[in-house]
Amino acid sequence: MSAINALDTPQAISSPVQKLTLLPLVALVVGSMIGGGVFNLPSDMSRGASPGAILIGWLISGVGMLMLAFVYQNLAVRKPDLNAGPYAYAKAGFGAFVGFNSAWGYWLSAFLGNVAYAVAIFSALSHFFPVFGNGNNLASILGASICLWLVHLLVLSGIKQAAFVNVITTIAKLVPLVIFILIALVAFNWDKLTFNFWGRGDIQGVGGLGSILAQVKSTMLVTLWVFIGIEGASVYSARAERRADVGRATVIGFAGALAIYVLVSLLATAVMSRPELVDLKVPSMAGVMQALVGSWGAALINVGLIISVGGAFLSWTLLCAEIPYTCGRDGTFPRWFAAENAHGSPVNSLWATNALIQAFLLLSFFSKSAYQFFYLIASVAILPPYVLSGGYALKLALTGESYTGEKSRRNKDILIGALATAYGIWLVYAAGLTYLLMCAVLFAPGILVYLKARTEHEERAFSGIEYVIAAGIVIAAAVAAWLMWTGKISPL
Repeated sequence: MSAINALDTPQAISSPVQKLTLLPLVALVVGSMIGGGVFNLPSDMSRGASPGAILIGWLISGVGMLMLAFVYQNLAVRKPDLNAGPYAYAKAGFGAFVGFNSAWGYWLSAFLGNVAYAVAIFSALSHFFPVFGNGNNLASILGASICLWLVHLLVLSGIKQAAFVNVITTIAKLVPLVIFILIALVAFNWDKLTFNFWGRGDIQGVGGLGSILAQVKSTMLVTLWVFIGIEGASVYSARAERRADVGRATVIGFAGALAIYVLVSLLATAVMSRPELVDLKVPSMAGVMQALVGSWGAALINVGLIISVGGAFLSWTLLCAEIPYTCGRDGTFPRWFAAENAHGSPVNSLWATNALIQAFLLLSFFSKSAYQFFYLIASVAILPPYVLSGGYALKLALTGESYTGEKSRRNKDILIGALATAYGIWLVYAAGLTYLLMCAVLFAPGILVYLKARTEHEERAFSGIEYVIAAGIVIAAAVAAWLMWTGKISPL
């Protein structure tokens, strides 16, 4: 997940009039997509899939996310007035309540992703300071909480961003990744890669992983997690020397990020067996590097993750608070969220966001795999904005709205919108009922927030199908609560 860099980088460019050529645009796109999640891909992808299924998973995600990138690029041109975020497209296309749930999911994904990365940072720190364990013990929660509220005070004082943060974090991400890929290529073991390539059982006592479909499904939320933030690529359009370079940079940058993800995932399976990869602690890439070159390799990866994610913690906190602040200003959330202090910081939104992050940090103590749990929930929560963005692009192309005499372009956009929407629906299916139900528990309280916003604007809360959607969320949340209470599903 790397939405922060995607949204933060343009403001970090030193000259507001500087125009970007193709190469800088490609670098910005790559930097915006590759975040901290890549450092744990070896174990995350191998947890439920064989190398063959991993390849298929990346192929599906590659096509789907590229279509989604094209959707955001197209919508930025077709609807330049909708600049409040991906949820603005859901509101414009499908009504106020659907738009609100898209915004609510976007916010949930942002701050839960922040919790996941807090766990990852302190798990990496444990390589140097064992007291932090797996990143979710008492020492880690205390350390993460101190960092969280120090950043909170900095933001309240008006400190918003620094250009050097993006430079440092980009280098910290790419250098260890390139070194890992080069060393893993040298140590590549074809027999390890091809052993039980499709995850079948009864091969020298190795247990099976189920059908190929089940294995591919298990990779989908992982691939989504590392691509979150792809919507930020279109932000660079205004700074491009040539508008056409934005599309080229999107394709080239996306292909570069995808290549890194595929190489990291598969090369790890050519170095260690799947059971060994699954047992590695966060970040699992450090464990693979230790097996390759010893402790200095693990230290390199852990330092890379700490600087990459830790250095961006300020930006993460800013984005999390910016979402409800923007929604409060445009009427999607209650006006309370739009309050600013004397320094122009979104004070109420910041307090609400960081209080929730703190609460979930405390809950992480009770989780056996806190990092995986929070990034999976964050990935499910981001699905409404993504699915509905694709749906809105498809709707525009089908109705012809904003198209005048562009038949060939319209037909192309129908295909892109349809593929992006189908991919989003596939992700919902791949997420599985358990995570969808648990996510409903987080969406249900949002209905009260929505009702408050509608009351402030003296507008009717629900109409037509919106009653059904609201009832469905409440029922799903109630079912999930009952299943968690009886122990049939576990939230942690």
